Order: sequence, then C-alpha cells, then structure tokens
Amino acid sequence: MKLTINAGRLAARIDQLSQIGAIGETGVCRLALSKEDKEAVELVKGWFREGGLQAHIDAFGNLIGRIEGRRPDAPVLMMGSHIDSQPYAGRFDGTVGVLGALEVIQTFTERGFVPEMPIELAAFCDEEGCRFNKGLFGVRGILGQLEEGELDRTDKNGISRRQALIDFGCDPEAFERSRYRPGRIGSFLEMHIEQGPVLESLNQPIGIVTGISGPLWWTVEFAGFAGHAGSVPMALRNDALVGAAKVIVALNELASREPGAPTVGTVGSVSVFPDSRNIIPEKVRFTVDLRDIELSRRNRLEALLRETIEQTASEHGLSYTITEDTNSEPRYCSPRIMDVMRKGAGKLGLAPPELMSGPFHDALALSYVCDYGMIFIRCKEGISHNPKEYACIDDLALGTELLYHTALEMASSKTAAPTAEGG
Repeated sequence: MKLTINAGRLAARIDQLSQIGAIGETGVCRLALSKEDKEAVELVKGWFREGGLQAHIDAFGNLIGRIEGRRPDAPVLMMGSHIDSQPYAGRFDGTVGVLGALEVIQTFTERGFVPEMPIELAAFCDEEGCRFNKGLFGVRGILGQLEEGELDRTDKNGISRRQALIDFGCDPEAFERSRYRPGRIGSFLEMHIEQGPVLESLNQPIGIVTGISGPLWWTVEFAGFAGHAGSVPMALRNDALVGAAKVIVALNELASREPGAPTVGTVGSVSVFPDSRNIIPEKVRFTVDLRDIELSRRNRLEALLRETIEQTASEHGLSYTITEDTNSEPRYCSPRIMDVMRKGAGKLGLAPPELMSGPFHDALALSYVCDYGMIFIRCKEGISHNPKEYACIDDLALGTELLYHTALEMASSKTAAPTAEGG
C-alpha cells in the first residue's frame, strides 16, 4: 500500500524518544513530571515546531501544539495521547498516539492542507497515574475536573505533585489560564496500541475502538495489631496481611465468575508495616483496580467486594478504610467518528475489527465534553506495561494512515462537530 504519511520519520522519532529513560534494550521509565519526562517533552516540543505547530507547555505540564484553521473560533479537532510511562514500560504505550498524530499534522502542512477548524495536538501530563496514584491528570486539568487535594498527593519519595509541577517548570497558581472553556473542543481522536491480544488473535493490524471500560480504583488499608511472630497464638492474632490476602483472592474470584465477560480485577501494589519477618503485620495498604464495560455488572461486583472486606475485617479483628481514587462509567465512542473511520479504512482496502478497550486513556476524560474516536494497533502477544511491549512499524504506519484519512475528512467538514452524544 502506498502511504501518504512518512513511516520512516515516524519510526525514527519513536526510536529516538525511547532512548530517554531507557531501561535495558527495549524498555523505558519516564515517570510523570520527572527529569526524564521533562527531557522527553522538550524533545517532542521541538518536533511539534518542525511539523508546523505552535507549541507550549501549559500549567498542568501538558505539551500543546496548534495549527490554525479557516475558522479560528470553531471548536478544535484535538488529537493526542501521552508520553509519560509506567516504571517498567515499553516504548509504544501513549507515544504512538502523540507521534502518530504529529505525523498526520506534519503531512497536512507539507501537502498544503488548511483545515476548516484549528487542530490541536496534546501530549497530556501523567496519564499513567503510577507516581501519584491518580491518572489522567493533565487532561482532567484542562477540563476543570481536578479533585480537591490532588496537588497534595505524594510519590514514594514524599514529593508532592505540587512540588513536582514546580520543579517541572509549571505554575500551579496559573491553572485557570490553561483550562479550556466549555465547547472549545469539538472532537478528539486517539491512536494507541491495543495492550491486549485480540487483534493479534484475529491476525488484524488495526482495529476501531467501540468504547472504554469504566475503571474503579481504590486504596484499601487494613489495620490490626503488631506482635511477636513466635509468641502470639494464631487464634489471638489481628494479622492485617492475612486479611488483605483473603480480599486479594476474593477480587480475583469475583472478576472471574462470569466466563467470557470482559471484567478484570487487579491488586497491583501492596505495602506492609512494619515489614519484618518476625513481626505480625499491623497495617497493610493495597490498591484495587476493577474494570468492566458494563456498569451494572461492575456495580454488583463492587458491592460484593465491599461485603468481603467488611466480613474479613470482622473475622480477623481489623479496622479498614476504602479510599476511592478513580471512578468512571464506561464511555462509548462516537458513532459518527466510527463511521468516518470505517469509510477511511475502506479507501485503504481494510475492514478493521471493532473492539472495546479495557485500559483507560486520555480519551476517557474527554468523552465527557466531546465526541471521541480511537484506533487500536496490534501489539505482539498483547504485552504492555512491560519492556517486551512491541508493535511493528508496518502496523503503526497503517494505523497512522487511517488516522490521517479520518482527521482529513473531519477537518474538511464545514459543519462544526457536535458535543458529546452521550459519550
């Protein structure tokens, strides 16, 4: 297939960006608002400008680029993703959505195409949420969706998000100037590796996303009583780790109770106090990540999990707290944008499968204010959040070509995009 976009340039930029925060031969670690993240943002900002965009870093740490349209005051067509990473990550997660969209816009510029509306490209700050245990920070920031106390959250080294922003060169007192007024964003497009095995199982290079599962994130803490591991009888213990272990197993069983359902449940972080081999654990803090594309099913499982926590605490003489870190309902892609994608794929001789997204993305937050559409790219064995994450350049180029044709069609329309059609 003859491509409009420059696949070689896209591949070279992905490779060069992966050298910042590199771990091993293929992995990266670029935690949000770290020095590695700053170096990466500055590099990509230079590429934005090479591609013909005006570019700046806003008060939330987002890198924003813009090209003007024939109607400067029209709602913008926004594209993008993120370039921050997990601590043990691959080089494609988020990155391909930013650099692929850049390739689309740079191709527009090189071909002399002037869109009807302005186009903005965003590399959003802290999509991952691993450093401060709360993701989608930058995109929620521009939408005015930050919650009370978010800037006081600290990382494992005791650094607050507020201080990390200041160290990054941002001014938390200037948030208001970086917020988007209602109606400013007309539509949002995001390209991403699938992070799952469906496309590979179907032997398909790309797919069209139908919706994003709703994530529920908790931090749970059990508190018992520390004692000597050699002298306190088993029946008299208030062991917080035993309680946590029972809940962790119960979550796995609850998420697996309906075979074939897309429900997933994960405990990905556990901390134990006082963390000594011969002291009964007094406090255990662990995370819960529960997701489903069907909200009613997720709600039922949430209720059962709360019952399990209550019962376990009672059985072992523990107290507990549940802190809700994230709670979003499932959000469905715009039928209008999906139709544009189908037609664009047809022009390329492709018939991409349509599939849901288990992971959440920056598009999840934007779905509450505008239409959105997503393109998935096949990744080897469905591996992600791992240095072995891999997507071949041929697939990446096909996804970017579909993004190009989708954005071209949407940016050529003189009809302003409607706001969200129910997500």
